[in-house]
Amino acid sequence: MNRRHFLGMASSAVAAGTLANAPLAAAQKSSARNADHRPNFLFFIADDLMFRTIGSLTNPEVHTPNIDRLAARGCAFTHCFHQGSWTGAVCVASRTMLNTGLTTFKAHAISNENQAGDVATWGQTLRAAGYDTYITGKWHLDAVFLQRSFAEQGPVGPGYLPSTSDMYNRPAPGNHWDPANEQLKGHWLMTSLVENEKPGRIEHSSSLYADAAVEHLTTQVAHRQTPFFMYVGFNAPHDPRQAPQEFLDMYPVDKIAIPPNFLPEHPFDQGEHKTRDELLAPFPRTELDVQTHRREYYAIITHMDRQIGRILDALEASGKAGNTYVILTADHGLAVGEHGLMGKQNQYECSMRMPLILAGPTIPRGKRVDEMVYQHSMFATTCELAGVSVPETVGFPSLVPMLHGEPQPMYDAMFGWLEAVQRSVRTKTHKLIYYPKIERYQLFDLAQDPWEMHDLSDDPQHDELKLQLVARLRAMQQELGDTITVPDPPRRSASVVPAPESCCSQA
Repeated sequence: MNRRHFLGMASSAVAAGTLANAPLAAAQKSSARNADHRPNFLFFIADDLMFRTIGSLTNPEVHTPNIDRLAARGCAFTHCFHQGSWTGAVCVASRTMLNTGLTTFKAHAISNENQAGDVATWGQTLRAAGYDTYITGKWHLDAVFLQRSFAEQGPVGPGYLPSTSDMYNRPAPGNHWDPANEQLKGHWLMTSLVENEKPGRIEHSSSLYADAAVEHLTTQVAHRQTPFFMYVGFNAPHDPRQAPQEFLDMYPVDKIAIPPNFLPEHPFDQGEHKTRDELLAPFPRTELDVQTHRREYYAIITHMDRQIGRILDALEASGKAGNTYVILTADHGLAVGEHGLMGKQNQYECSMRMPLILAGPTIPRGKRVDEMVYQHSMFATTCELAGVSVPETVGFPSLVPMLHGEPQPMYDAMFGWLEAVQRSVRTKTHKLIYYPKIERYQLFDLAQDPWEMHDLSDDPQHDELKLQLVARLRAMQQELGDTITVPDPPRRSASVVPAPESCCSQA
């Protein structure tokens, strides 16, 4: 693998973005230099970080001291979702919506029709408004988007960091996978791939990106007067889930908790049952399988957390922390043993939800918002905080009113989808999932069953509720441009018990 392959972009100009874009960046910010007091933005996005992985918020089993300190001094959105995907590579869809602000089917359209040039990106919008824009880490979108969005670039990685075949079908006899073995590639990268063509040391992807971010904060940001937007994308904790041994030692396999919704295998093929993600562990799953993968998942999360801490410390040292909004989120979640699944190609809470934490100069400390939001609102949110006009193409609203006031419901329901195989509607209390290929429904009472263990779709008492949820799903399909037909679910009884009126309300 050479430097160009690692970067995964169209040309070496991407790696040299700082020099290539320097004149444009200078022209954009010249009028604002020494007089611009607008806030800065430091944005962290992880890959496959489920909402149940933050120690102080959802899971004390996972050690995340630096994310915890961020949550303590800011606002955590406890019900943050992505809007679904046109591909099994869910991160592509989620990141397209994040960086364009387009709702899901409009984002899909520009992805299919090569119309990216007609849409203003998040970084491009802030850059045009005079912000210094910088990226390091995973991008996984179009190279043209990248060049338009960021005037300066550190090492930029591809969407997936491949390793050996031993990473699959584990644990199993004869499999010698070792997540701490630096020779197995994946997250273990030769620094020469992004520095020069000479032999270099091996470094973990999270450390490499943190090094670049720290250096940029120290050598560039600390000495500038213009506001900045820094985008740090971790490949972690996406598989292959590798980490230094000290982090693996924090999680003995036999001490890892089994999720209450553990199953040896999903009860039916829900359309993406045997994707690459699902081949990481053998079928049927055992508790040891899940403990093994969760151990590695938690270890790489804790290692990423340490790198986040290093960057936060560098921000403090730069003297810019007091006027900087720090945002931490992920593109989506991950099952890692829930429901008999390992991946994110499903509509369950483990995969549709992710953390979202914002901390900054105007955000109350320790605030929690339980209202449902989409992660893709970060584009509009930062624009409002910066006093920058939001492009008309952006379809996800700003969350600033929730940050600064008493949160009011923004949505009465959340939409989810995966290709032609899954559709879902989620209210504050219930979730309905429909599988078009097999004409099957699932219904969960999330208020009473947050782990989605009891499918109520065949219970005749919930016939009316199912009809209400299908009606809400259809309305969202029409709003968003979805053409899949969702039929009325079959009634299970002539005697119908009315569903709670609040199931689809904003209450």
